[in-house]
Amino acid sequence: MIKHIRGLHHVTSMASDARANNAFFTHVLGLRRVKKTVNFDQPDVYHLYYGDELGSPGSVMTYFPFPNMDKGAAGVGEVSVTTFGVPDGALPFWKERLLALNISGLSEAIGFGVNRLEFDGPDGERLALVEDAADLRAPWADGGVHADVAIRGFHSASMRVRDEGATGELLQFMGYQAEEQEGAISRFRMQDGDVATIIDVETLPGMPMARSGAGSVHHIAFAVENRAAQLEVRKQLLDTGYQVTPVIDRDYFWAIYFRTPAGILFEIATNEPGFDRDEERAHLGETLKLPAQHAHLRAQLEAHLQVLE
Repeated sequence: MIKHIRGLHHVTSMASDARANNAFFTHVLGLRRVKKTVNFDQPDVYHLYYGDELGSPGSVMTYFPFPNMDKGAAGVGEVSVTTFGVPDGALPFWKERLLALNISGLSEAIGFGVNRLEFDGPDGERLALVEDAADLRAPWADGGVHADVAIRGFHSASMRVRDEGATGELLQFMGYQAEEQEGAISRFRMQDGDVATIIDVETLPGMPMARSGAGSVHHIAFAVENRAAQLEVRKQLLDTGYQVTPVIDRDYFWAIYFRTPAGILFEIATNEPGFDRDEERAHLGETLKLPAQHAHLRAQLEAHLQVLE
């Protein structure tokens, strides 16, 4: 069993409009844009990162906004809901706020004994807030939402699959333990993780495969402390038969990727070096930062990319 994974690192999705995406996560949800950079493989597309003050692992939602991208279609083989933690008693504030801002898809529920508020992101992606009195992480204090009710970071992520078997085995190999069952949903928790230690797996054998597009999760990333731990994880995955990429330098972390039996793209990302490696902490996310291989394109990209607040 892998012993180095600490919980979620980030979740990366796709969007159809950078400006609308930026406004939603910074103004509606009150998160901090901690990095404004570009897609390594398609530099004329932004890569935007939102999280807490420093973009701590377990707090960061990231997006590739492909202009005018068709919306994805929900199905199995995808991350279906990304859930953030808020303080106990904060959901009435969030319900009122989201209603006032005309956010669609609001629904209230109790899941695994905890109050839950689900809603749509700007491209129809399903997001949720869960009250968690045990989450003592400091929120971003300057996002327009009072610290007493502000988002702390990720609480969990949900996946849809046709058959839980192989996915459950993989999660347990990664250090998660099967904890509870509620209807078609199995909850897995990393007992010795740091933050964002819950993965829910919903089994829907008759549902079609998801179609990727705006609002779809591109990949979900799990955290390891450093590069040495990452190399050990990579070896264990390879030894088990998974096809794993070489280590890739993503400027703010190092990454490896592999596809799960259910078709979901998993990433293992390091907690080092962090988003303050090339910007002062007081000014994270303010200027366009380019990977070295795309630095020569700055003038062209700044003329092409949407202006963000």
